[in-house]
Amino acid sequence: MTRIVAGRAGGRSLAVPPRGTRPTSDRVREALFSRLEHLDVLDGARVVDLFAGSGALGLEAASRGAADVVLVESAGRAVAVCRRNVSELGLPGVRVAAERVRTWLQRGPTGAGGAPVIDLALVDPPYDLPEEELAGVLADLAGWLDPQGVVVVERSARSPEPPWPTGLARFDDRRYGETALWFAEPVPREGAPAPPGDLAP
Repeated sequence: MTRIVAGRAGGRSLAVPPRGTRPTSDRVREALFSRLEHLDVLDGARVVDLFAGSGALGLEAASRGAADVVLVESAGRAVAVCRRNVSELGLPGVRVAAERVRTWLQRGPTGAGGAPVIDLALVDPPYDLPEEELAGVLADLAGWLDPQGVVVVERSARSPEPPWPTGLARFDDRRYGETALWFAEPVPREGAPAPPGDLAP
């Protein structure tokens, strides 16, 4: 069973698509969100959950205090599951974008007006997504991140490090069995405040 680990909806169960997705385990989500809370990037955050599947990552963020969450998913069955989970949990500020990730990113988040509007990006593509496609997603994403923003990419522990584009740099990585989590931040402009990764112990 997949469930919300903590926060306002902690303990609530989530529906998952019957096939074609790989839900992040409760153990990995608990470790991931503990790290994000340590970085202080969740409270009031603007979050995107790319390749959302069931929406578990984005909904966990909403449960723990994110203010605005977009679940981006293109597979029909997964979109239906995301909508069901959003409706049943009733967390405010969560919506589903039923389209391909790169289409959504290249058009720009709704209401962006050209300004950075993402504080936290949760990127959990299928493990078989080609590295060049992931590179394109990360390049499209980089321009929408707040200077203090964080990107988390979930991959197989056997996959290489994600192909970070100009403007993003890794500051941490963690392994949990077969799962690897990669954390990246915008490369700071000269004179800009240090991003969260530089503050971590």
